[in-house]
Amino acid sequence: MTFKDLNIKMVQSNTSKFSKPCLSSSVGIGILFLLISQVSIAQKKEQIGNETVNVIKPYTPKISDASKVKEVADLDDEVTSKKEIVKYTIFSFPVASTFTPSKGKAEGVEKENQAQLFKNYATLGVGNYGTFIGELFVNHDLNDTDYVGGMFRHHSSQGGIKEVILDNKFYDTSLNLMYGSNQKNISWNVDLGLQNQIYNWYGLPTDFASTLSPQDGVSLIKGIDPKQSYNTISFGGNVAFSESIVNKINLKFSHFTDIYNSSENRFYIKPTVEFDVMDSAVKTDLLIDYVGGTFEKNYLNNMQPLKYGFTNFGVSPSFVMLKDDWTLNIGASVIYSLDNENNNNKFFIYPKFNASYKVVGDLMIFYAGVEGDLKQNSYQNFVDDNSFLSPSLFITPTDQQYDIFAGLKGKLSSNLSYNIRGSYLNERNKALFRSNDYNERSGNENYEYGNSFQVVYDDMRTLRFYGELKADFSDNVTFGIDGSFSSFKNDFQSEAWNLPAIKVNTSLDFNITEKWFAGANLFYIGERKDYKTNTDLVYVVAPSQNPITLKSYFDINANVGYNYSDRLTAFVRANNIANNGYQKWLNYPVQSFQLLLGANYKFDF
Repeated sequence: MTFKDLNIKMVQSNTSKFSKPCLSSSVGIGILFLLISQVSIAQKKEQIGNETVNVIKPYTPKISDASKVKEVADLDDEVTSKKEIVKYTIFSFPVASTFTPSKGKAEGVEKENQAQLFKNYATLGVGNYGTFIGELFVNHDLNDTDYVGGMFRHHSSQGGIKEVILDNKFYDTSLNLMYGSNQKNISWNVDLGLQNQIYNWYGLPTDFASTLSPQDGVSLIKGIDPKQSYNTISFGGNVAFSESIVNKINLKFSHFTDIYNSSENRFYIKPTVEFDVMDSAVKTDLLIDYVGGTFEKNYLNNMQPLKYGFTNFGVSPSFVMLKDDWTLNIGASVIYSLDNENNNNKFFIYPKFNASYKVVGDLMIFYAGVEGDLKQNSYQNFVDDNSFLSPSLFITPTDQQYDIFAGLKGKLSSNLSYNIRGSYLNERNKALFRSNDYNERSGNENYEYGNSFQVVYDDMRTLRFYGELKADFSDNVTFGIDGSFSSFKNDFQSEAWNLPAIKVNTSLDFNITEKWFAGANLFYIGERKDYKTNTDLVYVVAPSQNPITLKSYFDINANVGYNYSDRLTAFVRANNIANNGYQKWLNYPVQSFQLLLGANYKFDF
């Protein structure tokens, strides 16, 4: 038996012995030790060759059955035993302390004396040119919800403008009465207004009566009565709802007349409806706007009266969208206009869109948009702009087709804000004031001597740039400046009559001391164009090629006041400090340097 056979048998024998543990295992170990010793001695005596024995046995894996672990284990140890409720008490006893905190002393703060507010005031003032102003405002609470109020105003001057032949005094007096109530879910007020205005057509042409003899010229001028008087009766009201789909309602009726039997009625009602659609508030402005009136005769002295009447029905829905730094106001306006005298009805659709984007927070905000509207013109509104119109006008609405604008606004610092804007406006039937042509015949009306204005209409495009800067240097000093620069393009008229291309306005207000305050204002109006013709003369140059240029002008005004008490304040106002007798309208110079002294008194009942 070789050494290889001996090893294999030995391993087999040992395996069987170890598989059966008994006391003879120690004997087996000893025998094994002797065999190994003998083999070691034998190896020293003879050379044993190296051989490799490979035992190959196939591997056959078996998978035993798995036992599923219960989702909820059965716990029966101490963890699941019921916890005992521990009751404890705190044994406290006082600890002596020698620390005594010192009482704090509040820092003294000086409180400003708050000015007492009064509900009523009265103002009186007198100045050169026989100027007198007066105002009285009263307001009284009837109970916790109802109140009444009233306002009286008067401003008059006795004239006295240099080198003016005709009477040039004026009066403007108005009275407004109001009654209102503020309830839990509704607030409303009604008001009644009365106004009387007296003006004079004093603007005769510089070469008036040049075609007459001196005696006839003086006689003609003495026969002119330039007085015109306007009277207004108005009634209006406002209603606001806090919990209703109808947000508010505004309405007004006015009756406007003059001493030449001209008459006009104006009525409008403007409800505002607001409701939510898909988490967005939709605001809808409704409109019914009527104007109608008559002039006793036209300017050509024809006894056929001039009549006009328009009724506009409009609806303007809009809603606001907010996203990140964008704010979008999207809407449109639909208006149906009835020409009550000529049966010429029209349908208009206008855009109502504007957007703003915060480029740098509140420091720089970009805004842009496009809007349009149908402007209802009226005799009363024209008189508010120009008091020297002839009572023989052609009245029609202005179609403001679109106004495209864009600009930047924001703050340069915490107390300095700005606004820059550019716009392009397209209008049809734009109303312009132009001097009436005239002759020097004694049978004319008092406004037919080149001393009145007419209204002409034109299709116009206006390109305008506007800038504004406001500064609050401190609580005591404020400053502001704004200006516009415009370019006009007309389709029919040769010029944009009486519209200045440049307008600039500045203001400065400051408190000198606790009692004294002052302010100043300067405005500049650029050149304007106008035209009038004496039809008794023959001109070589066509009228459209020879407009009259009105010079540009500036006006400086200032005021100084003294607060004698919380109730009484005295003031001094100076107007046209440069003593510039400029013409606001052709042949209508204004009063030169004007000084006014006055006082204001505040009180309660």
